[in-house]
Amino acid sequence: MTEVKGKSHGRLSVQVSLKPRDLMAEPPRVKNAWRARIVTLFPEAFPGTLGLSITGKALDQGLWALDAIPLRQFGEGKHRNVDDTPAGGGAGMVLRADVVARALGEACHGLPMDREKCPIIYLSPRGKRFDQAMARKWAAAEGVVMICGRFEGVDQRVLDRYQIEEVSLGDFVMTGGEIAAQAMIDATVRLLPGVLGNAASADEESFSDGLLEHPQYTRPQTWEGLEIPAVLNSGNHGEVEKWRRVQSLEITKARRPELHEAWMARQPAPKKKR
Repeated sequence: MTEVKGKSHGRLSVQVSLKPRDLMAEPPRVKNAWRARIVTLFPEAFPGTLGLSITGKALDQGLWALDAIPLRQFGEGKHRNVDDTPAGGGAGMVLRADVVARALGEACHGLPMDREKCPIIYLSPRGKRFDQAMARKWAAAEGVVMICGRFEGVDQRVLDRYQIEEVSLGDFVMTGGEIAAQAMIDATVRLLPGVLGNAASADEESFSDGLLEHPQYTRPQTWEGLEIPAVLNSGNHGEVEKWRRVQSLEITKARRPELHEAWMARQPAPKKKR
């Protein structure tokens, strides 16, 4: 039997299928919702922390969707082998190009070929470091496909053939890409429309304008002899904003001098006095 094409009713996208589904277990999906498709040897790792708090609520509401695609089911032979020894010798194993390609065929089904609309990402320590600008770029796309690496990595030929972008969570090595994928998806999903209760929150966070965020305080007014800075209780919003900007600049300069230098370079030159 073949599956019938999906129909749209208002904001929610409904998929009609001849195969019975557990409707209680499947959340509604908003029409054209952002979608993450993860190729992984451990699909049980998802949604993981993405199913909690703000991202979990948004997932339940259908504001975004998540598909974990088991790499093992595309493996070779009776035992569904997905890896083999490195060409030229060496320690460890390498994920096979043909196996990963078959999984990508499933993951990319129905998606646009334009990498701007749907980037394909391989989570790799040698990739470009993930940052807030990348999260904003992905959030503006229709979704993202991610390959979670394992062992010594993925055969280079499949990365070249499908123009796959390598992205790193940081300058360290992990046993696999699943945790990195969750971190990057979390950073991206919270930028989607309707996910954060207060849209202004994303504008005031670290890296939103290239600087680290200013310190935050709340009640009680005095805690263990330490007071909330007086300016924050002054009611003068202009002075509060000025204080926060100074704090952001000082913290960024002390902790991330390269960010501070880049921010300063983007500022317009002061006008010369006549």
